[in-house]
Amino acid sequence: MKITPYLTFDGQARDAFTLYQQVLGGELEMMTFAQAPDAEHFPAEYRERIMHVGLNLGDFSLMASDTMPGDPACGGGEYEGIKGCSISLHPESIAESERLFTALSDGGHIVMPLEKTFWAERFAMFTDRFGVSWMINCEHA
Repeated sequence: MKITPYLTFDGQARDAFTLYQQVLGGELEMMTFAQAPDAEHFPAEYRERIMHVGLNLGDFSLMASDTMPGDPACGGGEYEGIKGCSISLHPESIAESERLFTALSDGGHIVMPLEKTFWAERFAMFTDRFGVSWMINCEHA
């Protein structure tokens, strides 16, 4: 069994996943609401939002979509952002940790800067400019 994080955005899924692919690599698959067989059922102003996006990274993947008005993913109400979870990255080197931290935290909010801790060679916590919470945990020097 695989477990795949699935994020929900309010119109930023395309920009977020374009950045994630640039930083993390992998294969990006993206579909807009306009590409759905029943696209005419969606409000015109929302058709270019992302219905589904997947970033495939070998055995792992990250998926997401944009919300629509009254989306059940938002409890049928207003979008309140991504809350209660973090995407945790485990790079193999300090240099890779620094690269990931610099690229993903740019324009976001740093909760804990990338630094040595008693459990890791480098650890950081931050929210990126799209509202996604990340952790970087590098155990190797």
